[in-house]
Amino acid sequence: MNLDKIREKTGYQPLLLGLVALLASASLAWAAHATKDAIAAAEAKDLRDSLSQVLPPGFADNDLLGDTIELAQADGSKRLIYRSRKAGQLNGAVFKVEGKGYAGPIQILMAVDQEGRILGVRVLKHTETPGLGDKIDVGKGGWVKTFDGKSLDDPAPEQWAVKKDGGVFDQFAGATITPRAVVKAVKGGLEFFSQHKSEIEG
Repeated sequence: MNLDKIREKTGYQPLLLGLVALLASASLAWAAHATKDAIAAAEAKDLRDSLSQVLPPGFADNDLLGDTIELAQADGSKRLIYRSRKAGQLNGAVFKVEGKGYAGPIQILMAVDQEGRILGVRVLKHTETPGLGDKIDVGKGGWVKTFDGKSLDDPAPEQWAVKKDGGVFDQFAGATITPRAVVKAVKGGLEFFSQHKSEIEG
């Protein structure tokens, strides 16, 4: 067997493979560039829709995505705050909090007015058990709306818990861990707002 002749016949294959890889990379780069603006616009729309769900209709007339401030948390991470305004006057803040549920993290969006009273709470993402823990979704029931109007003083701090723990919030049959996590996260959000109110207003 003549190895030199075999090499001559197969020598083009690495070049061909390299050319195919180069064309594939170029195609992917072009597709990413071509869709970048559309993806960013869709993400911005989704975020605006989420923000509007936790604010009463007509409460804000500013572009919340363009009126933000980042604040340091106790663990050193940053929390992004969306500031709500009406006729130029600051009247509230919207931000995310997170709780540790039964099946994983629970991402929550909440809005408060300048007095620290809750305007709205919505669960953005979770992996809780369908039919049990997923009752935290506004589409599965009104439980999450029971936070509306609440503050650190209403109910009293020791009553910021599910009824099983001596608090005022309902728990779910067979899924106490989930509502307990949400209550704790929302209370933590109110405490964060209280501690950083002057910075948010500044």
